[in-house]
Amino acid sequence: MAKNPLEKPMSANLSSKLDFGRFVGGRSLHRRSVLRGSGVAMGLPWLSAMQPAMANTAETAPKRFVAVTLGLGLVSKNLVPSGSGKDYQASRYLTGMNDVRDRFTVFSGVSHPGVTGGHRAEASILTASAMGASGRAKNTVSLDQYMAKHLGDATRFPSLVLSTGGSTSPCYTENGAMIPPLDSASRLFAQLFINDSPQRRETQEMQIRQGRSIMDLVGAEAKSLQRDLGAGDREHLDAFFTSVRDLEKRMLESEKWAKLLKPIVSQKAPVDINDPSDLVGRQKTMSDLIKLAIQTDSTRFITLHLPGAGGVIPIEGVDQGYHNLSHHGMDETKLEQLALVETALVNQWADFLRSLRDQPDLGGDLLSNTSVLLTSNLGNASNHDNRNMPVLFGGGPFKHAGHLAFDQRKNYPLPNLFVSALQGVGMQVDQFATSTGTMRGLELIG
Repeated sequence: MAKNPLEKPMSANLSSKLDFGRFVGGRSLHRRSVLRGSGVAMGLPWLSAMQPAMANTAETAPKRFVAVTLGLGLVSKNLVPSGSGKDYQASRYLTGMNDVRDRFTVFSGVSHPGVTGGHRAEASILTASAMGASGRAKNTVSLDQYMAKHLGDATRFPSLVLSTGGSTSPCYTENGAMIPPLDSASRLFAQLFINDSPQRRETQEMQIRQGRSIMDLVGAEAKSLQRDLGAGDREHLDAFFTSVRDLEKRMLESEKWAKLLKPIVSQKAPVDINDPSDLVGRQKTMSDLIKLAIQTDSTRFITLHLPGAGGVIPIEGVDQGYHNLSHHGMDETKLEQLALVETALVNQWADFLRSLRDQPDLGGDLLSNTSVLLTSNLGNASNHDNRNMPVLFGGGPFKHAGHLAFDQRKNYPLPNLFVSALQGVGMQVDQFATSTGTMRGLELIG
């Protein structure tokens, strides 16, 4: 791994430029404070000294969204609690989450209307689009990418699409094209925090400028045709102009970020876990990096997919492959081993909530400003049923409701939760896919 070129100048020379005493004496740091010295500029993380400055400005914390998606579901009887509301009796998978119980909601009796196809519906987890049993139907934009399209220009990376292994993801563009995930933790760290050489950055800036000049030329040439075209052609040309403007906007953003150095973090680059079956270990490593990406405001919309690995997950008491266990056929031995695996996956999700809860952020903590979803396309992996999807939803600007129990025979539309999630990041929308409104029983704070 190449050494971060910013690490070397961090010396006494840089420290001597800073007068920390003046901040302690009552003057507060601004959230965007930067340390400068020896030709280096380094953005600061959130510090308690920044709180008064924040309180005296109109600045608000960015709203974020993280989706963790499972390829093989969760056994319902181990996940769904007894009773509803805040006084539910915790299920096997939820017993270790009492300390964050008031920071998440568990849903039962929910699914995507019209979505079938078993494993093929993995493509529908975040789009809620009915793909059909053959998988030939065209997909639509996924929830994370819809957010990124409208709000992603505020950060270096509009979104991150990640996986613990494999080449598939539940993330799709507006044209229904799947976005391949990044499944290497070390490469993700480099992408987030290791700067290119000055020569490479200069080349990138030049390429972006050249691209912009080409688009300016094409736009001017096309516009000159407008007075000679009929109404139908002018509509097509207007659509073209819109595309040109969108591309130019993305190029401007790319040029801005190409000139700015990436954040410096104290954490060392992670070592990739070579065992493809260590799903929980890979989940933890990626979750740690997701937290760093959020902390440094490198992106605000992230998806981590956990596919159905076929090997034996290294957990004590487990000696059969994960995918084989998911097709348990009600075999008690398989069910018990599967419960060990799924408990570990859910516990890791809960640890991620805790890590956000324990990190201060404007207005409270990172969890208060980050909505975190855990779900799967399979409500019952053993028989490939796409109804009664497992759903946990934590954090964000919501009044969490404990257990929202809906009809397990006539499911409530899960896309309603997606509308609530969109409103939670500040988007004024009331429709997504087959939604019928916002999620009943889940209210925004304020």
